[in-house]
Amino acid sequence: MIAWLSAEVLRPPRDPSMFTFGTTEELGTLDGIVGQQRAVSALHFGLGIPNDGFNIYVAGPPGIGKMTAVRSFLKARARQQLRPPDWCYVNNFGDPYQPVAIKLPAGRGHVLQRDMKDLMEHISTQIPKIFESEDYTGRREEITKALDRQRAELLDGLTKRAEKLGFELHETPVGIITIPLRNGRRMKEEELEALPEAAQEELERKRKMVNADLKVMMKQVRQLEREAKEKLQAIDQKLALCVVGGLIDDLIEQYPELPDVMAYLKAAQEDILKNLDVFKPGTVAEEVASVKGLRAIAPWLQERPLKKYDVNVLVDHGDVKGAPVEVELNPTFNNLFGRVEKESQLGALYTDFTMIKAGALHRANGGYLVLQVEDVLRNLFSWEGLKLALRSRQIEIEELAERLGILVSKSLRPQPIPLTVKVVLVGPLLLYHLLHAHDEKFSELFKVKADFDTAVPRNPTSVREFLTFFATFCRKQPCKPLDASAAAMLLEHASRLCEDQQKLSTHFGALTDVLHEAAFWAEQEKALVISERHVRKALDEKVYRSNLIQEKIREWIARGALLIDTEGAAIGQVNGVSIIDVGDYLFGRPHRITASVWPGSEGVVDIEREVKLSGPIHSKGVMILSGFLGQTYLRQQPLSIAARLVFEQSYEGVEGDSASCAELYALLSSLAQMPIKQGIAVTGSVNQHGQVQAVGGVNQKIEGFFDVCRAKGLTGEQGVVIPQGNVQHLVLREDVIEAVACGKFHLWAITTIDEGLEVLTGQVAGVRGLDGRFPDGTMNARIESCLKEYSESLRAYHGDGRERARGLRSSDVACTVRGPGER
Repeated sequence: MIAWLSAEVLRPPRDPSMFTFGTTEELGTLDGIVGQQRAVSALHFGLGIPNDGFNIYVAGPPGIGKMTAVRSFLKARARQQLRPPDWCYVNNFGDPYQPVAIKLPAGRGHVLQRDMKDLMEHISTQIPKIFESEDYTGRREEITKALDRQRAELLDGLTKRAEKLGFELHETPVGIITIPLRNGRRMKEEELEALPEAAQEELERKRKMVNADLKVMMKQVRQLEREAKEKLQAIDQKLALCVVGGLIDDLIEQYPELPDVMAYLKAAQEDILKNLDVFKPGTVAEEVASVKGLRAIAPWLQERPLKKYDVNVLVDHGDVKGAPVEVELNPTFNNLFGRVEKESQLGALYTDFTMIKAGALHRANGGYLVLQVEDVLRNLFSWEGLKLALRSRQIEIEELAERLGILVSKSLRPQPIPLTVKVVLVGPLLLYHLLHAHDEKFSELFKVKADFDTAVPRNPTSVREFLTFFATFCRKQPCKPLDASAAAMLLEHASRLCEDQQKLSTHFGALTDVLHEAAFWAEQEKALVISERHVRKALDEKVYRSNLIQEKIREWIARGALLIDTEGAAIGQVNGVSIIDVGDYLFGRPHRITASVWPGSEGVVDIEREVKLSGPIHSKGVMILSGFLGQTYLRQQPLSIAARLVFEQSYEGVEGDSASCAELYALLSSLAQMPIKQGIAVTGSVNQHGQVQAVGGVNQKIEGFFDVCRAKGLTGEQGVVIPQGNVQHLVLREDVIEAVACGKFHLWAITTIDEGLEVLTGQVAGVRGLDGRFPDGTMNARIESCLKEYSESLRAYHGDGRERARGLRSSDVACTVRGPGER
């Protein structure tokens, strides 16, 4: 049944009086996610299950607020959880190239860092005092004097034995040498050479005896020096232990439940006692002074001599309330997994454990990490590293260059840190399916999908949530509040964005853009609130900035460059409407669709397809037309028809099946030789049974044809035929609705091809009777009669034995059924 649409059904109700508030300032603040019950349920499940692999992929198109919603949801959940521990890196005194990771309760990392700093400051001031004490000096002198005395006794005894053998011992910078004596004086070289050979041999024998004794004595001296050194070290360590041991024991008592910290403090104590020379009087002060004077010459001298006892706090959760929620917007390999920084010092690279820096995984450990999947996939090694970290459940900091084998150099290998994190990937549904199909590890690691819908049902609950969202947005920006009329207008726009009177779009990015622009125009007027006119102004200005191409096309139509008739009638010609997408703007453009028919066996041929300007869906729609003709007419014999369909003056590709109704009407008009009203455009797809199906972009298509009709002059007989299924999708512009209300423009909703035929031609379509025939004079009777004559003429043509041809033109075969006024 044909439905003549009234103005009341062309948009959802917009009545500001149904709201109980004056401005959105009176509304509360949004807490949670608007709608999206399916996604919220998935998030609750994925975050609640502790098993490995149940990380989450949040899927949905851009602009619907996935990231904002997920962040808000996670923060609300994280506030109810315990804080994760701090992580620190400390020096490995046994192997400095492998720093040790230490876990501490939240907030204790900086406490340990401060305790170690205070400890070393105390030690560096107390130990020098010990080494300056009279007791220490006396003990040290006693040992050194004993060593000197024993060394002198040994040397004195050796000297006497050497003199008996005729040699003198002489100390030089390179050691002790033996000099032969004669009569108590040193022999000269000439005297040695003048000695008889036997005397020289005897002298050499005695020299060897002295040298042998000298070697024994030197060994004894070295042993004495070692013993003295050990005694001195024992004294140093014993006295230092009185200070260091007490201080570290006091510190250990503050960490009784942390064995890793206690082990580190014990290792630090051992290292301090092994390196007491650093703390002896003047050592530290001299180094600091030398640093100040030599910084320009040797940059590394800027390092503090006690730096190895520092604590590098990698992650501190002291100020965090609940579990961390980390959103990494630039997930490079280093930003995700941390890095070991280096300093260039006179052309050489230098690093140590204090230069280890945390990555997003470290900061999110014990909480949640949110990533945009496109950004992760752009960094291939980030994606592979993330999967490895989730499988191994640990974070390992490594040099990317070493991982690639580009640069192999000795560097730090920090101890890996255990990983407990929920990763939330945010991205489009297409990437989810691609990863699921082509990455076998993806389905093992991301087992939960949270689908964000592009629209929510329009009901009192969702309307209230949207209004609260508007109020919250205005407060956060900040901008002026909305009055009831502006709020109603925005809700209508939300329905238009999703092309559904019964739903509201969740493309919050688009809605907030309108809010921003409306706030601007309200500010220009110095208005106290944002009203309907500001929202309308924002929408109109947004269109004006983007619709230059649309206006050019409209101008070409008005001036006759593009042939579109909006008055009169024509056979085999109908106005279809397509959608043109220029990136940030969609609009409808009328197209003249024509059809020509004649007897033949080729069937319906789509010219767009023949020249490869047609997409597969459009080609499918055209092929359905042949199915409709065979299903509806001449069921007892084959169709003998050759037909051509084309979008006139179309120089770009054509895709979609929304013009299949218009193409069929052009074809039927040619067969029936019945003209179609050119003031009426058609949109809709058709199936083989003649049922008219809903299409997309119906609002833009209606408005596009309306704009052309208005430019060429509204006659009161123009309009658009749409599928009945699209009535619920109508959210039309105000000017179109006013024209319909005034009777200057019309909209018809149809469910079958026959209904559209009657609107377009003003003739009765006709229903096949019990006798199997259509009533005489009806459109369907004319069409079937023409097809029958085509079949008979083609059979007769071939029966006469004439030369086969591709077909005869319809003008060469007269149909016996003629309508009034036809030639």
